[in-house]
Amino acid sequence: MKTLHVNKSKIVLVEGDITEQDTDAIVNPANSQLILGGGVAGAIRRKGGPTIQEECNRIGGTPVGTAVITTGGHLKARYVIHAVGPRMGEGDEDNKLRSATLSSLKLAEQRGLKSLTFPAISTGIFGYPMDRCADIMLRTVKTYLEGQTNIEEVRFCLWGQEAYRVFADTLDAIG
Repeated sequence: MKTLHVNKSKIVLVEGDITEQDTDAIVNPANSQLILGGGVAGAIRRKGGPTIQEECNRIGGTPVGTAVITTGGHLKARYVIHAVGPRMGEGDEDNKLRSATLSSLKLAEQRGLKSLTFPAISTGIFGYPMDRCADIMLRTVKTYLEGQTNIEEVRFCLWGQEAYRVFADTLDAIG
């Protein structure tokens, strides 16, 4: 575990399973149709139960770079924030990832949440490079926490030692 304190808040890096995180919300790296298929989304669907997909179906979808919120079903987290990151090759990917991260933070803030856990958005089947993801997401979160916020902890739960190392090195560089 690695921690960077930013004002009254902190950024925490952990390696593991995002569905086991006990923050107020976890972030699902969603597709714009909000269909919980494979990868992280599939794990959230399996552990959280059908309620999460049912709520996503009612919402209907959200554009790339935005986020929506549902309950957490049977997860430890009370909520799931569904953030739609970019697919590599679609254009303007860095700004879309920045926007998805920022949209998630603002949504958590609006709901009065004190903590949330992000994965490395878009680095799975969407093909986004891990190092670029770490740089954009960590800088976006750090800048957000430097402003006025009631969010106390932003956690990044990374799947595997390599992803954790990339995020840890990036956090050291920007800290």
